[in-house]
Amino acid sequence: MSSSVLETISNEFAAAAEAVGPSVVAIYARRWMPSSGVVWRNGVVVTADHNLRREEDITVVGADGKITKADLAGRDPSTDLAILKLAPAFPAAPLEESASLKLGHLVLALGRSRSGNVVASAGIAGAVGGEWRTWRGGRLDQHIRLDLNLYPGFSGGPLVSAAGKVVGINTRGLGRGRPVAIPVSNVNRVVDELLKHGHVAKPYLGLAMQPAALPESLRGKTASGGTSALLVVHVEAGGPAEKAGALLGDLIVELQGKAVDDTDQLQDLLHRAKVGDRVKLTVLRAGSPVQLDVTLGDRPGR
Repeated sequence: MSSSVLETISNEFAAAAEAVGPSVVAIYARRWMPSSGVVWRNGVVVTADHNLRREEDITVVGADGKITKADLAGRDPSTDLAILKLAPAFPAAPLEESASLKLGHLVLALGRSRSGNVVASAGIAGAVGGEWRTWRGGRLDQHIRLDLNLYPGFSGGPLVSAAGKVVGINTRGLGRGRPVAIPVSNVNRVVDELLKHGHVAKPYLGLAMQPAALPESLRGKTASGGTSALLVVHVEAGGPAEKAGALLGDLIVELQGKAVDDTDQLQDLLHRAKVGDRVKLTVLRAGSPVQLDVTLGDRPGR
């Protein structure tokens, strides 16, 4: 590679860091060292949820050492995101949908150090895939694995493209130690939910279930013709399913016409719905199929 090409790439990355750097902040919400965050909207900072060891007395430090207090607006452990609100003091970062990110693209991870300087780590998008369910139970629109060093304090900071746009939030909290990026589309949805409700609404049925094999005599009772079902072992009093008529001992075989034979499969289908949606639940009761219309509720205790 010629020196002129290297110089061009270097200049482009320096410009990208300069474009986003003023929006990168240091967050003091744990002992010893700060974590990083990025001003997502005017007066709104996004960071990684696992960075916040306390929910009060949070301090944010930005460009030129400017210090301001911040309040926790909400957190979503399933996507490892937390939102802080503060008086408008720093510019919002330029954003770009991460769908534009391709395998092998050069990227920058930015953070702000204890000394107040913007710091960077360069690498590539090591893997870019489709929807991904994290070990914390969240679902990301893309699986973006990073081939770069995410140094201590970098989690919660922005992933920056060569064009100088933020394409995600970096974290080690979802990839079991491997650095990954949370796509912009996910961050936008979580920000909207947390600012509006203080938590991310997650639809639920109000049932406890366990897998059960269907005897051959019952396998032809439904359109899906599955060999397994989910046995209802607890019905939450006043919950969505109870209101729809679900009973202890029902065998759930379909949700929205799709066969379900384990709880992960059921949760995947529920994830695609919203609180307030009406869904059709097919159960076998006394050997006969019964249709239940369930209005999904918001999982309590958040």
